[in-house]
Amino acid sequence: MSGETGASQPPYHHEPVMCREVVEVLREVPEGILVDATVGGGGHAAALLESLPQIRLLGLDRDPDALQATAERLTPHSGRVTLRHAAFDALGPVLDGIGETRIAGCLFDLGVSSTQLDRPERGFSYRLDGPLDMRMDPTAGVTAADIVNGADERDLAGILRRNADERHARRIAAAIVAERPFATTAQLSRAVAAAVPAPARRRAHPARRTFQALRIEVNGELEMLERALTGAIERLADRGRCVVLAYHSGEDRIVKSVFRGAAGENPPPRPGLPPAPGPAATVRLLSRRARTPTESERAANHRAGSARLRAVERLTRDV
Repeated sequence: MSGETGASQPPYHHEPVMCREVVEVLREVPEGILVDATVGGGGHAAALLESLPQIRLLGLDRDPDALQATAERLTPHSGRVTLRHAAFDALGPVLDGIGETRIAGCLFDLGVSSTQLDRPERGFSYRLDGPLDMRMDPTAGVTAADIVNGADERDLAGILRRNADERHARRIAAAIVAERPFATTAQLSRAVAAAVPAPARRRAHPARRTFQALRIEVNGELEMLERALTGAIERLADRGRCVVLAYHSGEDRIVKSVFRGAAGENPPPRPGLPPAPGPAATVRLLSRRARTPTESERAANHRAGSARLRAVERLTRDV
């Protein structure tokens, strides 16, 4: 097994979401390299290697701790695994670096893992006190503290609306600007909770969307997603498949748009305008509607509740 991993860390456990469905969709891919573009702790990767003897696996992740855990978990399959410390939009350069042109399949499991949420020092959790960090790769980039303490009120409100559909974005942004600087997650969580109207506090934790929006902004997740999906589809071998697990509406909108565009569909025209012809299709949608977890999985794994699975298959290229 080759890889670039971090130093030894406490056990990294992450329960893979919709693992059975992911394996089912990817079971028919051709022989070759399958890319787990967000390998995490290796849960999906282990299941795929056990179920798909025709594949070798390339795992990417920005989190050195996740790569270390994956390297250990996939030791029984070490001859079929390559790991790289990279963001998922670096898929093309990483493939070029290992001499691979086409891939049999690709998996994107978006968002943050339960292990990252459970480590206060990573700064992802609104329930646990820690530094306002939120970087997937803790060795590079701006932190959530940089954004919270540096952005103006209008920009903060825009981040909350764009990345989390936060209804109370203006109130929260005003409260943040009035009370900053912030150094810890607990400070920010309390300020957000105080800014949100009382009825909204009873439905879910009032800081959940704010923390989601900041994490997405810190890591540039939505900006890189369209680029990464387009690149993955271009790399798919004939009959290769791409699977995405998304956990909120912003991610899912991008996935649906990229997949439907690659399937030759244009967005609906504006009222009064005729439909424009679609681009040439390079994939087929494996289903028009997103698949969702079973009730039993939702009950057993709270992270699965909002998951949406979409998948496409690459059409055969003209010779």
